Amino acid sequence: MTKRYLGLDLGGTYIKIAVIEEAPDGVRPTVVYSDKVRTGGAAGPEHVLDRLIAQGLKAFDLHGPFVGVGIGVPGLFDQATGSIELLPNLPGPWEGFLLRDPIGDGLGMPATMINDARAFTLAEGTVGAGRGASVMLGVTLGTGIGGGIMIDGKLHLGAFGFAGEFGHQTVDPTGPICGCGNRGCLEAVAKGSTIAAAAGVKNAEAAYAAAAAGDQGAIEATESAAFFMAIAIANVVTVVGVDTVVLGGGIMSAGDQVLQPLEAALAKRLTLVSAQEVTLVKAALGGHAGAIGAALAARVAGQTRSR
Repeated sequence: MTKRYLGLDLGGTYIKIAVIEEAPDGVRPTVVYSDKVRTGGAAGPEHVLDRLIAQGLKAFDLHGPFVGVGIGVPGLFDQATGSIELLPNLPGPWEGFLLRDPIGDGLGMPATMINDARAFTLAEGTVGAGRGASVMLGVTLGTGIGGGIMIDGKLHLGAFGFAGEFGHQTVDPTGPICGCGNRGCLEAVAKGSTIAAAAGVKNAEAAYAAAAAGDQGAIEATESAAFFMAIAIANVVTVVGVDTVVLGGGIMSAGDQVLQPLEAALAKRLTLVSAQEVTLVKAALGGHAGAIGAALAARVAGQTRSR
């Protein structure tokens, strides 16, 4: 029987579900199922855990059996224990909460955890807009700014398992304090709420619409975000040798209004010593990229165990 893997993407508003199936050539899996349900985070961690298991069992009944399950989480976790260290967008006592093993036990299969931005990167680099890139940078733009790096088709997590925190590199040493405690992170100066506040509108999408309509304050706000984003991308390109940048997240609903000023700002930052050519593209997999990436993480873990 063809191998299938389950992905569960835990978000502040929705749990997203995806099932992938191994391709006959073993190279490019296909997505056979996707769905989403409300997270119900206000009811606390135990309720959310039950929701995750229930959705996994539903997917199993419809499209199982599965070789393993991957769980994407919007924060930090302990890789050894599978417990949560930080989930900033979910209410309740999450710190120290065991998530990975109870899900694996509840579904009767091996469970793997992955950060949601790294899951996005893995999905877009394997079956999405970054497929075929030599070195890909994945970037999620929204409430925060996340990211990940793929090298030769494999997710690069570094010595400590957290490589790819694109939004938490310093781009303005005198800038505002970031939620991580550092000063002048990209996330602090270019996340959605910062753009919106600088433009005097309710959200980043409205800021880009106002900029397109000629509003000077919105133009300055969006150009400032592009300026700092270009610095951050150029830094990674120079150090790692990125050839493709895939941009996703809620802000990318503005499409070319984000891409065009960013491309112009980036062109001013790249030199012969940093890159010959860098392609910026919009993500291809939509809102289920994180769940697809979580399933792909389970696939990678399964391949590692079988060696």
